[in-house]
Amino acid sequence: MNDVDVLVIGAGAAGLMCASVAAYRGRRVRVLDHANMAGKKILMSGGGRCNFTNLNTAPANFISVNPHFCISALKRYTPQHFVELVERHGIDWVEKAPGQLFCADSSRDILDMLLRECEWSQAQVSLKVSIEQVEAVQGGYRVRTSDGVIRCESLVIASGGLSIPTLGASGFGYDIARQFGLPVLPTRAGLVPFTLQPAQKEKLAPLSGLSTQVRVHCRDAEFAEPMLITHRGLSGPSMLQISSYWQPGDELDIDLVASAEGGKGFDISVLQQLRAASPNARPESWLSSMLPKRLAQTLCEWFDWQQSWQYFDNARLESMADQLQHWRIKPSGTEGYRTAEVTLGGVDTQAVSSKSFMAKDQPGLFFIGEVLDVTGHLGGHNFQWAWASAQAAGQFA
Repeated sequence: MNDVDVLVIGAGAAGLMCASVAAYRGRRVRVLDHANMAGKKILMSGGGRCNFTNLNTAPANFISVNPHFCISALKRYTPQHFVELVERHGIDWVEKAPGQLFCADSSRDILDMLLRECEWSQAQVSLKVSIEQVEAVQGGYRVRTSDGVIRCESLVIASGGLSIPTLGASGFGYDIARQFGLPVLPTRAGLVPFTLQPAQKEKLAPLSGLSTQVRVHCRDAEFAEPMLITHRGLSGPSMLQISSYWQPGDELDIDLVASAEGGKGFDISVLQQLRAASPNARPESWLSSMLPKRLAQTLCEWFDWQQSWQYFDNARLESMADQLQHWRIKPSGTEGYRTAEVTLGGVDTQAVSSKSFMAKDQPGLFFIGEVLDVTGHLGGHNFQWAWASAQAAGQFA
């Protein structure tokens, strides 16, 4: 039997970070993962450049049934703390969009940094090890694995959620939570592309690859970012963001001319002025100045806007303005966990200490990262949650 002080299950961002923090405190730490490589999700994130944090991360960037839970950890470990760690390792970074920090070279730099921290702190990382049984024993836990039985004082679950099963995602963390009496809230795919109803898909599929700036609204959430048309439906930052709020049956309310008039907004007077100035011109010409030409053409066919402006009375202009500002699409669904960047829901944070991340009624059992019911917006917030929750648990495990 192998004895350690802290056993971390999951060699992803949160698991590796937590292991090194605990090991630097002098704890004997071992990390286990069933995958053949650590940090697979790190490597593929940000298009292979890893959007490792967001300088503007705040509690408002997270979705949770218990929205106050994340506040303490985010305050104690800020984006600047992680940037300092990155810079100590000599990793160059770039700010691609306001607050969004990426590796200048490769995601591999962040993974190598985390593994180096584990090596320096003497936290042992073991891959291709499957977990067969977990049981509580006096003074800790006994974990039966394919590599033998391991006894530990603290057990940290950093196994992530269900997103991207091809990278090894599983419901292991939720199973452990339920085994020890912690409630698990319903899970669903988040930050995920939408699929469309057949009729809408048929109209839009020829436009696959086109992107345009939109403002999308659903329920109480709104995002103004690019939308990408795909051969299956709608993607791009705006759609990924709103997908975390969308529920089956909901409509998306998309403003296609959110950036019209130099960003000052749009109303029917713009259309009336166009009609007065160029009665023989067609709407397609004007629309093409704001939207990709093929999208403008498709919309004009879709909504029967192919006549010249002189044939548009005020009622028809009102209708056109409404369609452009409130293009209503009812997705058939999403692409699901297969392509989702995150998993919404998870271990109920009401059952976990926001200070230590230990289960309130199960001493020595910790949950960190995506396995918890805390899900960030797109743009580096989920990585910052991984670092902050890992840091907190690593100080107490």
